This record gives sequence, structure tokens and C-alpha cells, in this order.
Amino acid sequence: MLVSLQLGSLISPAYACGCGAMVPSKDSRVAVDRETSVVDWDGRTEQIVMRLTVRGNAPEAAWVMPVPHRASVELGDPGLFSDLSVLTAPEHVTRHYFWPRSHDWPFSGSRNVGDGAAAPSAGAPSVEVVGRERLGPFDVARLAATDPEALQQWLKDNGFDLPDRLATALKPYVDQKWEYVAIRLAPRDSGTPLTGTLDPLRLRFASDRLVYPMRLSKLASTPQQLGLYVLAAHRMEPRGSIGGDAPEVTYAGRIDPRSAVGETRALRELTGEKPVFLTAIEQSFPHPERIDGDHQLRAAAADTPYRTKVYENQLLTVGGIPVWVLSLLAAVLVAAATVLLLVRRGRRRRAVPPPVPVG
Repeated sequence: MLVSLQLGSLISPAYACGCGAMVPSKDSRVAVDRETSVVDWDGRTEQIVMRLTVRGNAPEAAWVMPVPHRASVELGDPGLFSDLSVLTAPEHVTRHYFWPRSHDWPFSGSRNVGDGAAAPSAGAPSVEVVGRERLGPFDVARLAATDPEALQQWLKDNGFDLPDRLATALKPYVDQKWEYVAIRLAPRDSGTPLTGTLDPLRLRFASDRLVYPMRLSKLASTPQQLGLYVLAAHRMEPRGSIGGDAPEVTYAGRIDPRSAVGETRALRELTGEKPVFLTAIEQSFPHPERIDGDHQLRAAAADTPYRTKVYENQLLTVGGIPVWVLSLLAAVLVAAATVLLLVRRGRRRRAVPPPVPVG
């Protein structure tokens, strides 16, 4: 099972996110401050629960998500993100040092701390609307397309201006016969700009491989930051960097959602209460135009545990007194005691009378 967390930089206008394309309405701007995605995969079915935090002056916007097979869409559980935040929190460790530093007395200073779905039948339209639902603030259209230009035109016909490059970026998905989830983000109050954290959406579709769509992020105009949280039978790793910096593991360990600390109802619902191995991976894309594919993950060579540690350095003290002060005082006392002992021995030798000669 894959859980992914992506932080998107401010984009103006923002027509690309980590796993899809964000498209504002004409003469509007929208920025994705944060995109959080939770993806569960059991070898046959993949579920993606995602939550966007946006801001801008757009009264509505569209978001496009490629999926390898036909998807169902419903509202997600916000509690899932809280569960994951608790489980993957870094371990805080205190490290003590002996000698005073610049921020300690007596010094001064401040502390620095795959396989695609079946093709549409002959004679089918270039873009087929296979379903449409209204879910909270979302108008969701599930689409099948055999032509990226036709898909782009469909979105334009529904009130959105798209970058010309989007059709080119969608072509690999069309060639693999993927489908798409087009989501119109519209506030409940008409005319109100999109802002803040939106309700999470949950997508479910068949997939025989663990994949997280990233190809459309190459349209982003600013660096992208991606976090992947993988829940599976073993420790997982990306097959490649797909044009970004080398992925970095920040957490790896086996967890049991039934005995995890805190309330984990949403996580237990996602995993089916099965013990799993959790791997957290961070990756930066300083040049998103270099992204050349989607993330595929595989089991690592070994289930080596790891947890990020956040260190806090503190001066070593006893009873609130720095140990170095106590050590210096002890050294002074020992030196004084040694001198006193030597003085007493010298006095005793002088006080003893010389022996009287015999005869």
C-alpha cells in the first residue's frame, strides 16, 4: 500500500500539481500550497485519498488526474491524514554536551537551534463522460479519451482555458489507454474564491502495479516537493528518480494499526487492520520540466527499520548547575586538598627532633 504526501510550491497560475493538472478559470489564478495524497494498494485495487490546500482569486478551477483504469470517486475521511501524521512523526532526541557554547553562561549570544484499461469500442467518441457526481465542493467528471487534443477541448468547452502543453503531457496516458478524473473545484457559495483546505476526495480503481502518476508535474513552473508514505508487506523504494533528486527515506518500520498510539480509525479502515510495513520517502524536483514518468515502487532488498531523529542539544547539568562548573570546582577542591596535605606533611617532618648519638 502506498501513501503519498506532496507539498506543492506556489504556482501562479497553477496548472500543475504532483499527480494531476490544476487549471483555473479564465483570467484567474489559483495556487496549490499543499497537496496531501494517501494511496492504498493491495495488489489489485488502488485507492487515492487526496486533500488540497489552495489559495487565489479563482471562483472555480479544474483538476485532472490520470488513472490506469476506470475510477469511482467519493469523499474521503480527513482523519486519515491525522493518523499518518502521528505515525510518521520524527523521534525527538536530546544530546548533552559538556563545555559551554556561545549561548550558554558565561558567554553571550543567541541559540540556533501498466497495463492500461480496455480501449473504447469502435465508433466511440474521442471523449466519453462515464460518470458525473457532485461531492461537497467538487463537480467530478470521470472521462475516457482516445485523443489528448479532444480531452483538452472538452475541458475548454466546459469553461476552462488550458495550457497548450497539457495535450502533449496527456498523450502518454492516452497511448496507454488510461482514463481521467476531471474535478471542478467550486466553493459552496457561488462567487467565493477558492481558498483554504478542501474536503478530501477518495478515488478507487483497479491496478496490478503500485504506481503514482507524476508525469503532469513537468508542467509546473516552480520546484516541487514530494513525500511518499508506503504501506505494504515490506519496505518499499522507487524504481528511479524520474527526473528529480535521489529519493530519501525518512521513516521505515512495521506498524499494527490496531495497537498504534492514538485514534487510528481511518487508517484501520484503509488497511483492513492488517499489520503493515510503513516507508516514508521524501523527494525534491528542483527542475520539474525534467520529470519523465510516473513513480513505480518495489520491495527493498531488506526490511531495515529507520526513523528520522530530531536532535536537541542541551548543556549537561546536575540540579540545574552545569557539570563543567561542578567539575572545575571539584578540581579546585582536589588541588587545594593536595596542597594542604603536602603542607601538613612538611610541618610534621620539621617538628620531629633529630636522633641523639650514642656514646
